[in-house]
Amino acid sequence: MTISKLIAACLTATMLLAAPAWAETKSKAKTYDEETFIRLLSNKSKKQVTDIIGEPARKQLSIKPTNAEGVIGRPLDKSSKPVNIEMWYYTNIVRYDNKRTYKTTELTFVNGRCSNMAFFNNQ
Repeated sequence: MTISKLIAACLTATMLLAAPAWAETKSKAKTYDEETFIRLLSNKSKKQVTDIIGEPARKQLSIKPTNAEGVIGRPLDKSSKPVNIEMWYYTNIVRYDNKRTYKTTELTFVNGRCSNMAFFNNQ
């Protein structure tokens, strides 16, 4: 086998192996209308959301402010279970008409479940 045939065979094998990963990434770049998006992801776990629409562009954790008790005017209940809140941000994934998408979509997870969705054009 000549070097050029060996290189061609390697390139073909590489393309065939990479195709499924490329196809999966391509399918997660899909856009959704608002109602479908809300129905699809409401109350889903983080893993389910990632399986459906892929990884977010960025993530952010909610942190309790240092002066939280002073702001709400009463002591916080120490016996209640801590709440884990995390926000995930996606770009250009939700359509608000046939041609345009929201610039940013925010998914809020409370204790690992998608509980709130917000769509923005100003962020």
